[in-house]
Amino acid sequence: MNRTVTIAPVRKSIRVNANQAHAFEVFTSGLGRWWPRTHTIGKPPMQTAVLEPRLGGRWYELSEDGSQADVGKVLVWEPPQRFVISWDLNSKWKPDTTVSSEVEVRFIAQGTDATLVELEHRKFERLGAEAGASMRKDVDGGWPRLLEHFKDEAEASRRSTQASGRAGQR
Repeated sequence: MNRTVTIAPVRKSIRVNANQAHAFEVFTSGLGRWWPRTHTIGKPPMQTAVLEPRLGGRWYELSEDGSQADVGKVLVWEPPQRFVISWDLNSKWKPDTTVSSEVEVRFIAQGTDATLVELEHRKFERLGAEAGASMRKDVDGGWPRLLEHFKDEAEASRRSTQASGRAGQR
């Protein structure tokens, strides 16, 4: 008898004091400003994380030696409401497009200066039962800290943008 494995998605959310468009831009085009350099899949030290802001765009790490390590690709691109990316990593944190899970991030405006960001990491069963459960456990513990890094950057860059806008009005 062949059983189909189902692994529950990881769902996280965070409220950011920034408008929807700014939050979307920081999470996507601004990924390199908030993604920790210690969260890398490449061997050389990471210089930055890059998400090409378009349908079919790559998500990759650029290392200090110029090499690149692919993390995934953009599957759905609907700025500033949501995007979906593949997570092309196996349970050993190595690039592997044969076991891709998915990450969907939604940006829900809450007034003019706040956004609820909802993240869902799903399709872990593509890795297999054991490997999928392991990856799910890892990202369930990792996404909250990453979302805090994102929030810090979105709110700090919002404040600096507002300050420079006020200076220009004088």
